[in-house]
Amino acid sequence: MNSDYLKQKRILLVDDEPELLDMVASILNEDGFQNIKTAKTIAEAVAVSKEYAPEFAILDVMLPDGSGFDLMKQLKSTFDYPVLFLTARGEDDDKFRGFSLGADDYMVKPFLPKELLFRINAILRRSYKDENPLVKLPGSEIDFDRAEVIKNGKHIPLTAKEHSILAALYRNAGRIVTIDALCEAAWGDNPFGYENSLMAHIRRIREKIETDPSSPVALITIKGLGYKLIVEGK
Repeated sequence: MNSDYLKQKRILLVDDEPELLDMVASILNEDGFQNIKTAKTIAEAVAVSKEYAPEFAILDVMLPDGSGFDLMKQLKSTFDYPVLFLTARGEDDDKFRGFSLGADDYMVKPFLPKELLFRINAILRRSYKDENPLVKLPGSEIDFDRAEVIKNGKHIPLTAKEHSILAALYRNAGRIVTIDALCEAAWGDNPFGYENSLMAHIRRIREKIETDPSSPVALITIKGLGYKLIVEGK
């Protein structure tokens, strides 16, 4: 999995096609990205950037008031964050120009959603690789990159399912995550019938993260609704 902290990055989408903006935003939302702003022109993108301070941008090349190349130069003069071009212009000269200006990647429409997500996450991992914070819980810490819990100086590995469940809880730290949502996070698009398995995984997670698993203070049960993860500082 990609480090959960990367999902918190502020993303700017710039394209003059409203349908494409909605589609890309939806693809990102479904992958866990929530901090997304959109713009349809250079002027709007610059204004949004000043207010929003993006940490990653996806730019079209052809915009109503200029080119994405011009926009990138303008943004890079003030802000320093990674850029992916997503455009219908696939000529080699355009790709070369984008990369020569400092773009991190260049994709041509139409595109596969999975490939777009792969490239976005790869760029974010490269660009923010030095940011690998430990998630601090009452009594323990989670290292999502290493898939382990650190408690009392010991490193305790997480299974893939435990990792997925904790990641879903962390994305909604301090808020209730329903049983159905957690089953979907761990078992995919057909999560029905996994409630008992989820309870077993929750029990094992508590054994790893809680000081006293029988009296949990980090992973709380909200009766009849789901669970909530308590993260220090959130």
